[in-house]
Amino acid sequence: MRIDKNQINTINNRALPDHRESFEYLSNKLTTKGLEPEHLIQKIQDFQIAIPSWALGTGGTRFGRFPGGGEPRSLEEKIDDVGLLHALNAGSGAISLHIPWDIPEDIGAVKAHAASHNLLFDAVNSNTFQDQEEQEHSYKFGSLCHTDSKVRQQAIDHNLEVIKYGDQLGSKALTVWLADGSSFPGQMNFRKALQRTLDSLKEIYQGMPADWKMFVEYKPYEPYFYHTVIQDWGTSHLLASQLGDRAFTLVDLGHHLPNTNIEQIVATLMMQGKLGGFHFNDSKFGDDDLTVGAMKPYQLFLIFNELVEGMEDNASKNPAPAWMIDASHNLKDPMEDLLQSVEAIQLAYAQALTVDRNALENARESNDAVLAQEILQNAFRTDLRPLIAEARLQANAALSPVEVYRELSVRKQLVKERGAKTLATGL
Repeated sequence: MRIDKNQINTINNRALPDHRESFEYLSNKLTTKGLEPEHLIQKIQDFQIAIPSWALGTGGTRFGRFPGGGEPRSLEEKIDDVGLLHALNAGSGAISLHIPWDIPEDIGAVKAHAASHNLLFDAVNSNTFQDQEEQEHSYKFGSLCHTDSKVRQQAIDHNLEVIKYGDQLGSKALTVWLADGSSFPGQMNFRKALQRTLDSLKEIYQGMPADWKMFVEYKPYEPYFYHTVIQDWGTSHLLASQLGDRAFTLVDLGHHLPNTNIEQIVATLMMQGKLGGFHFNDSKFGDDDLTVGAMKPYQLFLIFNELVEGMEDNASKNPAPAWMIDASHNLKDPMEDLLQSVEAIQLAYAQALTVDRNALENARESNDAVLAQEILQNAFRTDLRPLIAEARLQANAALSPVEVYRELSVRKQLVKERGAKTLATGL
């Protein structure tokens, strides 16, 4: 299914008078503060967020999964769905694949299909947290950290295969998330497990093309509950530092213990030039994979405040981070969830761009905690949704993506095309 731009324009035109009034008011307000609305709009349009292939189907919990129908049955249909999102919000210009769930059968055809939707291929993701039917050795007791060298080699070879597919598609990065760990004291030698993981990652790193990056993800618990081998950003940074200049830490917003100061982690990694990218989601207790901004929008803004400060620093040696969503839940229509997530990310980014950095730094240097809070919260409480909508409008996308999605009955059309009982591949 593809959305005709004329359909979007027809719905946009009905909302245009109200939007013009809201945007004009906001534009005047921003100009008074010395900000250029068109400059902000360009930055928002340039800020593209990759959609993960696995988020296009209904996720689930350990207790059940409740698919809504019309889910993508193939890689091509996943690309179609990301193309739909991008047509609606003009901010989802890339897809992130998970191998072996998304092995392309015809590289040329898949690339052409993505190009027809104006999509690029972002970081590719390996999978050693599941056993596949054809594999010889099990990952039940780990993959890159396993005591058996044959299991480690199988996991290494899989990652190298993922790189091969990604390179053919035009991707430039590999994301490695390991479920490796233990659930009982004494089950695993911490030092040996970490050393084996490092040695395995070195082989994968050496197998990457010269212009590729490796993103090392971390997680404090789950599926193992006594320890995970790469449990926090410090361990990820340790591994990335020993691997080389093209290895970086990847921050998943759900992969932290409650009340962790993620914005401080971001600032520290950027200071070291080792922040590779993000998996955006939101959470209450752990890796809940909720809609971005659904639970902690102020924290998301504070994270972007540090990101913008680092990205705007000409002396920073940190490369441009990769922006990706990582979500898989079982209540919402996945497409609507992703539309909401992208807008929440764009909004937090835009709010951070409006922070008066000189005033904030002066307040910090003067130890004026009250003024520093006022500066940050004034930016956060400014409703920039008309600015985000204007960025979409100028890109020929929808003023209100969710509204257009529903008015065009996209899910109903997908169910009609694909069936009511379809399940997304891979999950």
